[in-house]
Amino acid sequence: MLKILKYSLFDLVRSNWSIAYLTFYLLVSSSILYMNGDLTKSIISMMNVILLLIPLVATVFGAIYMYNSREFSELLLSHPIKRKSIFLGQYFGLAISLSLSFIIGVGLPFIFRGIFGSPQLSNFLVLIGVGLILSFIFSLLSFFVALRFENRIKGFGLSLFIWLFMSIIYDGLLLLILIWFESYPTEKLAIALTLINPIDLGRVLIMLFLDTSALMGYTGAVFYKFFGAWQGILISLSSLLVWLILPLYLLLKYTKRKDF
Repeated sequence: MLKILKYSLFDLVRSNWSIAYLTFYLLVSSSILYMNGDLTKSIISMMNVILLLIPLVATVFGAIYMYNSREFSELLLSHPIKRKSIFLGQYFGLAISLSLSFIIGVGLPFIFRGIFGSPQLSNFLVLIGVGLILSFIFSLLSFFVALRFENRIKGFGLSLFIWLFMSIIYDGLLLLILIWFESYPTEKLAIALTLINPIDLGRVLIMLFLDTSALMGYTGAVFYKFFGAWQGILISLSSLLVWLILPLYLLLKYTKRKDF
């Protein structure tokens, strides 16, 4: 697995996609820091960027990589190598390459701005942590979809729909549900709906850690009201980890019985 991971990682790090991804984050984070001048505001602005962009790039890039490497995967499968080793190596190579581009692109401008000597260091590390988790989650989802559907159009379509639903459609549906059931207590429903969306969980986690009540939104306020700051943070983080572990388990289970 480590050999396949190393090969996949080196191949992806040198790709134009990874370089463009890194360069984009360098430009965006540098521009935000230059315009805001305040680290707290810059972290909040970067949160809005990564919650939208990381799931999109991980979804698209994951599907592209998996479909382009299908012949290589079939070649590996013809050798006496465990399926788990093949697909875990490819998946972690993909997720780590995206994570490295994100860390370097966002981290360098903040380091030059003196984030390590700032009281906002812990908030910045939470931002980086949420970005990493979302990179791994959505890379895994697109990886699974690409394995499930051999037709590229169906695979790309479903991958993009997953991103579109969780980042845009979900908020509209949540608002409609809360309006329809405004006569009833909706706090527990809002918590349950938040747990099924890793993007919203990431936003709630960052907002609870920043303790910025004005920006929490309804779901963040409900988490804070029911659980408090630290318990809400632990529940959000645990739910994100479940979003990572459960699909990974399902992926390994599916690859064992799939006929390639």
